[in-house]
Amino acid sequence: MNEQEIVKSVLNRIKGAGSISLDTAKKLMDKIEDYARTKGLNCVIAVYDPHGNPVAVHVMEDAFLASYAVATQKAYTAVALKMSTKELNGLVQPGGQFYGLESLKGGDLVAFGGGVPLKYGGRIVGGLGISGGTADEDHDVAEYGLKAFAELM
Repeated sequence: MNEQEIVKSVLNRIKGAGSISLDTAKKLMDKIEDYARTKGLNCVIAVYDPHGNPVAVHVMEDAFLASYAVATQKAYTAVALKMSTKELNGLVQPGGQFYGLESLKGGDLVAFGGGVPLKYGGRIVGGLGISGGTADEDHDVAEYGLKAFAELM
């Protein structure tokens, strides 16, 4: 495959101007589900586009009911603030630069592990939110998701 064919292939995997496609999101969620199972977790996996809109949400059997809202908020937060929710957690603590940010009206922002921005070519093309375990477990699954996303791209 020459360079132009490679670029065309990659662009076919993402839609529009740098946004994760539904097809890629589904493949990513399948890989993440397999990984979560190995960890004994029943997660909700949310994939958002770079504009903060849902592309796909996958609910594993026996996931906590509350995990749906949490996973979608983590994916949104990762895109909206262009950072992982674990990183944000340190910034919203008393004395932190963004103290109180997650308590703003609307309640769409969360500041505990499990949300990461999805990047391709140095640009954010989506956000990934995981909920189903502890903040550290969710972040671990999200980190796996970043590796799986890189392999898909």
